[in-house]
Amino acid sequence: MGTFVSTSHEQQALRHGLQSLSGAIRNSIAMKITLIGYGRMGHAIEEVALSRGHEVVGRIDKGQEVEISPSTDAVIDFSTPDSAYDNIRLALEGGFPVVSGTTGWTERMSEIREMVERQEGAFFYSSNFSVGVFLFRHLVREAAKLMNNLPQYSDVEMEEVHHIHKLDYPSGTALTVAGDILSEMDRYSDTRAYLGDEERPSVAEDQLLIHSLREGEVPGIHRVAFGSAQDVIRLEHEAFGREGFAMGAVLAAEFLQGKKGCFGMEDMLHFD
Repeated sequence: MGTFVSTSHEQQALRHGLQSLSGAIRNSIAMKITLIGYGRMGHAIEEVALSRGHEVVGRIDKGQEVEISPSTDAVIDFSTPDSAYDNIRLALEGGFPVVSGTTGWTERMSEIREMVERQEGAFFYSSNFSVGVFLFRHLVREAAKLMNNLPQYSDVEMEEVHHIHKLDYPSGTALTVAGDILSEMDRYSDTRAYLGDEERPSVAEDQLLIHSLREGEVPGIHRVAFGSAQDVIRLEHEAFGREGFAMGAVLAAEFLQGKKGCFGMEDMLHFD
């Protein structure tokens, strides 16, 4: 088995990122949080928030009118693709810092960024708040960078598996990881996705194929395969539950306090 050797710069970045995360954990200040989206993720976020000494002052479920308590220090949105933009806009217009992990709406992200700048607000977005997924993305980027110089391994495919309640496909995380690959490999400039048992589509030479599966109550699995005629190299991240995502979302809310602008996991962890 080969050994993956990272550079001293990468090791220092990783240590610095994890130290920043530990600092966020140590230095958290009690907040009052409003949750928009009170399904499985909303409940998991509430449990983590309470365990860290925060108070949940609002729980807004699907179909309910969005009313945010004036005492709210942070809004955490895990709603639905068709409601997320309006939820975020309403919260920002009210002057509240917003954390969002809802996927399937980000074609309007530029509008949110303009609103944040115009109103000097604070917004944190990630398609996946898991620290493990963030590290997985780094490994995929490094692998893609290596494979870009090895044309025999330029045949890349992705697969993502989620629970049957997930409405959009491919997952926001899969698109983010695909973007990491596209940024490092000259061959690819676009993606194409197909769902479940649909016939495998034909793809152009520059298209990265993503296969989306919806099965049972799977929290989330993402796989990347770099193939050659002789073998295949696979990288995989599997979440065992929602707790890691929930912790990341609460840490993001803590991170936003006193800040202005748009942020993501890279900003919170300082890990390039």
